[in-house]
Amino acid sequence: MVFKRAWMNFKRMEDMTVAASVLIYAAAVIQAFKLLPGGTGVVARWTLVWPVACLIVAAGVPLAIPVMRRWLMRWVWLSFRAGFGQTPASVLVGVGVLLGFALLIYKDMGGIAETGRYAANIFSAYAAGIGILIAQAVLVRSLERRPDVRALIEEG
Repeated sequence: MVFKRAWMNFKRMEDMTVAASVLIYAAAVIQAFKLLPGGTGVVARWTLVWPVACLIVAAGVPLAIPVMRRWLMRWVWLSFRAGFGQTPASVLVGVGVLLGFALLIYKDMGGIAETGRYAANIFSAYAAGIGILIAQAVLVRSLERRPDVRALIEEG
């Protein structure tokens, strides 16, 4: 199968978005272990244990429940049709959103370090977002296997 350049760019952008968000998250977790109070157990619970559970649910539920899978697959297709990941502007917007969320994590960590009080878990929210991004990347591959979609995204 030889796909159109737009589809390849879109698929690559979906993958790179997952990779970039995971790297941002990993950097935030490393910083959290250096900065946050409460010891290793508390920091691990707030940055790894609960967030991993949220990531698994956020990635798994849309893929496991047919109606949610169809809805998210439609969203992925509409994102492609709208040009996401196919132009420099859309790539910059995607990177800007990821960096914005990274800044929120670092701001939240600053508040925790300052007050010593853990409030809303921004790490779990960000991990859930990564879960949705993973589900979208999986659905890109599902879409390209569908004959009706494949006909639209193949060269020729």
